[in-house]
Amino acid sequence: MVEAVKVSELVKDVPSLKIIEGKEYLSQKLIDTSDISRPGLELTGYFDFYPKNRIQLLGRTEISYSARLDHDLRERVFNKMATPETPCFIVSRGLPIPSEMLEAAEKEKIPVFSSNMATTHLSSVITQFLDEKLAPRKSIHGVLVEIYGMGVLIIGNSGVGKSETALDLVKRGHRLIADDRVDVYQKDDKTVVGEAPKILKHLMEIRGIGIIDVMNLFGAGAVKDSTEIQLIICLQNWDPKANYDRLGFNEKTREIFEVDVPQVTVPVKVGRNLAIIIEVAVMNFRAKKMGYDASQKFEQNLTELISDNSKKDEGESKK
Repeated sequence: MVEAVKVSELVKDVPSLKIIEGKEYLSQKLIDTSDISRPGLELTGYFDFYPKNRIQLLGRTEISYSARLDHDLRERVFNKMATPETPCFIVSRGLPIPSEMLEAAEKEKIPVFSSNMATTHLSSVITQFLDEKLAPRKSIHGVLVEIYGMGVLIIGNSGVGKSETALDLVKRGHRLIADDRVDVYQKDDKTVVGEAPKILKHLMEIRGIGIIDVMNLFGAGAVKDSTEIQLIICLQNWDPKANYDRLGFNEKTREIFEVDVPQVTVPVKVGRNLAIIIEVAVMNFRAKKMGYDASQKFEQNLTELISDNSKKDEGESKK
């Protein structure tokens, strides 16, 4: 889990932010919460519960109210708002920035930004960025690929063929996100996202060959930085005594953080084309999400067949 994010990282991800004051302090200031403060009460002089460690975002309401204050009061308010823990000030909608804010920020070495974005939209963009950066993370041993636009996490014991299968999928036009180790975080109540650690980004390890650079060999279209994990494929060495699901009635899931992700087990055996099987598994999973379930169709056909045979038996018995 990342405990804090540098303000300089925020600037890179939110290009609408224009630095007005304190450019030299961007790498020194840290943000440790995704909550954003709209300092309305503070402008009235109420500081009992002032969240000084949050980004201070001022929109039309805050700026127009501060303009009504006299210079001395405005100076006192902004001096109290500017603390060593305050990451930065942001003024939205391209509104004029009070000179008292700039002076107070300069004293405490706090960056000040301006943005032309609407306040609510800007708050949403910043919150989303911070939620992702500050979210708890864990590593999963596996390979993450995007197949037909769907994030698929391939897991299994070491040596079962995860990387080789992923390489085959990349050659078939799909995209690699991470090989060997996948960093996973929960984006919201229903979504988990996977990405590659920086040291392994765009790289794969193929036994007998070594490390290969997928982007260099197959082009930029063969890789992606991150993706939502929507399906898990578990590769398992073939066991003749195991009872594998042949009809698709038994739907299994694996919990990642607090999200249940559907999981399919694919037995690995010499001669099986795993890349094609995984592609079909993804297409079948997508069809189920769209309301078409082949196992239910089979069950319906079986029921109709039994019903037809029963009617034939009844007819013959009457004769």
